[in-house]
Amino acid sequence: MEISSAIIQYIQQHRKDNVRNLALTASGKFSNNELCFILQQIEGWQKACKKLPSWTVIDGVLYPPGLSMEQCSSEQTGRYKATLVRRLMNIPQDDKSCFGSMVDLTGGFGVDFSFLAPLFQHATYVERQSHLCDVAKHNFALFGLQHVNIACQDSEEYLEVMSPVSLVFMDPARRDNHGGKTYAIEDCTPDVLMLVSILLKKADYVVLKLSPMLDWHKAVEDLNQKANMGISDRKNTVAEVHIISVSNECKELLIVLTRRAKEYIHVYGVNDCHIFDYSIPSSYAQTDSTYSSHKSIPVLSDMTDIVGYELYEPNASLMKAGCFAELAKRYGVMALSQNTRLFTATNPVDYFPGRVFKIEAVATFNKKELKEKLKGITKANIAVRNFPIKVDDLRKRLKLKDGGYTYIFATTIAEKQHVILICKRK
Repeated sequence: MEISSAIIQYIQQHRKDNVRNLALTASGKFSNNELCFILQQIEGWQKACKKLPSWTVIDGVLYPPGLSMEQCSSEQTGRYKATLVRRLMNIPQDDKSCFGSMVDLTGGFGVDFSFLAPLFQHATYVERQSHLCDVAKHNFALFGLQHVNIACQDSEEYLEVMSPVSLVFMDPARRDNHGGKTYAIEDCTPDVLMLVSILLKKADYVVLKLSPMLDWHKAVEDLNQKANMGISDRKNTVAEVHIISVSNECKELLIVLTRRAKEYIHVYGVNDCHIFDYSIPSSYAQTDSTYSSHKSIPVLSDMTDIVGYELYEPNASLMKAGCFAELAKRYGVMALSQNTRLFTATNPVDYFPGRVFKIEAVATFNKKELKEKLKGITKANIAVRNFPIKVDDLRKRLKLKDGGYTYIFATTIAEKQHVILICKRK
């Protein structure tokens, strides 16, 4: 379809308008194909305002259908990957030189590729869907990526014949044939587990973007097993694990593979600009998902009066990482019980990586005590941690509306006592 000046002008004039309303008001002014294209571009631009803000100020950027926009990385996570790859390639932050080569085997909309390609002398985008290749070719020219190659080809076929490169990036599709979401590595397309050996032969480093729903310990174990299949001298091939959250919502799991991996795996818990990193033996990561076992987490021994104490809730990435023993050690905090992932300290802690609250009251589940401690509170933000009642059921029981400035944590403290902590956000 030829994109006329009238279409371009209409998109620019109405890109802030409601898409559903436009579908009605613009009907008859354009052909069906033109109208579908217009609505797709306006909807894509509106989503990009939040997800890819720097792209929205570039005139002429094309946006793909809704699913591709939904699945693509955000600008924030794309920039993080660029920083990660720059470190892997030993490229100084202020160095504008380009070295080596990279291949993105699952190009998609091209967001991650657009942030990684400028770091390399040669960069190849591989995508089997021709309409996405067309969008990528158009956009890469606008971004000044003149040195890139576009291969409209199946990723597995391309991998078989490609020359060795410095880096391979893969973000396998996490949808089944019916459009439903998948999470296990082997259920993604392509199946990375079946390709891991050849990937490590073809690239110095492999960066995999996987579902944040995955158990990363099992993913490490599965990848190492497949990479070492048929090899008597088993070696670790997972070098790093990155758990990335944006505004305390876990978005991505990145795993870095290399034949140069050491005996320790470096784990990064990332939430916006905060990075909490630590190392664990590869043997633990492969066989024991409770490396940071609750047995090694200090517990507050005196729970008689914690009113006035600060309550610390680790951010989403650290919850996913499970590094509670390391967290307690580094910040000097103590868990409320062996299995409760809420922490406190006798003295305030600066720069804790998560949400911080002040405990204003503590109540047991005595009806009279609850009524007294909740007096004057009509609504609250309720969360349960290591607790047998669901949030909705607890809200009904406490007769509280959602929202407001009060935060209630229903949890279990030492000696398996159920309590609610009434808090205010700091």
